[in-house]
Amino acid sequence: MSLPFDLSVSPTMMTLFGGVFVLLLVASTVGFVLSRRVTSEGGIATVANLNARIKAWWLMIAIFAVAFVFGKTVTIVLFALTSFYCLREFLSITPTRSEDHTATVFAFYLFIPLQYYLVATDLTMLTILIPVWAFLLLPVLAVLKGETADFLQRTARIQWALMLTVFCISHAPALLMLDIPGYEEKFLLLFFLITVVQLSDVLQYVFGKLFGKHKVAPRVSPAKTWEGLIGGGLTASAIGAGLWWITPWNPVEAFAFSLIIVIAGFVGGLVLSAVKRSLGAKDWGTMIEGHGGALDRMDSVSFAAPVFFHAARFYSIQFM
Repeated sequence: MSLPFDLSVSPTMMTLFGGVFVLLLVASTVGFVLSRRVTSEGGIATVANLNARIKAWWLMIAIFAVAFVFGKTVTIVLFALTSFYCLREFLSITPTRSEDHTATVFAFYLFIPLQYYLVATDLTMLTILIPVWAFLLLPVLAVLKGETADFLQRTARIQWALMLTVFCISHAPALLMLDIPGYEEKFLLLFFLITVVQLSDVLQYVFGKLFGKHKVAPRVSPAKTWEGLIGGGLTASAIGAGLWWITPWNPVEAFAFSLIIVIAGFVGGLVLSAVKRSLGAKDWGTMIEGHGGALDRMDSVSFAAPVFFHAARFYSIQFM
């Protein structure tokens, strides 16, 4: 009996996951040692935050390992579930009314399945389903309830939540369907995106703690500094350049694409931090113990995924 998914894993993917496993093992060991040796109040908080990030990495790598082993279909389903939880977190701390119930139901149970179906079948329709059809339909569903109080704000919240948590995040698995001449192992492109964006997040935190003096936006995200962005971003981009061999590009091109991912991911985290602050929330949820919800881990991806997808698509069409 044939299975509806492919259980084969390429030697390259096994090597990459082996390297990530060793890296996380070293990081966990260092974090454990630091947690025993650091005694200052500020140091304890910093080490606790770092260890929370490492634990989140373990969880994410485990999820992606399952996705890569079982193939494209399972990967798309896992990202759809991620979008579901991210959308739920976004709307759970966003003020809504009973009149928004129908529009919310359509967002969850019509547009999430449709968007991820299009990821697997039609990349052209993927780019217009939510920005066009959902943006037009959701206000209609809301206005039929006859309530005009805060209508613009209520509708915009649902539209923007759907845009960030479903449309944007869906561009990550869409990389598996991207047509790049001479490049077949698309899982490596997804691995490249997730690795660079998450490494950038961790390295910016580390560089910021070690060297950070000038804050980027102190009222939005006090922990983000220019030193962290430049030091962590360039280091993550250099690592991305070192991973050129898993991409369809040379080292210089891989560095440029890594830099695109880093910048997009940084502004994504900054924007979603501003949204949280405006709503009076510290985290989007509690799914990941000690480190917030699913959207707290996907905020950088929500901006980096569509920017990287369209940059890679444009480059492959124009220059490859």
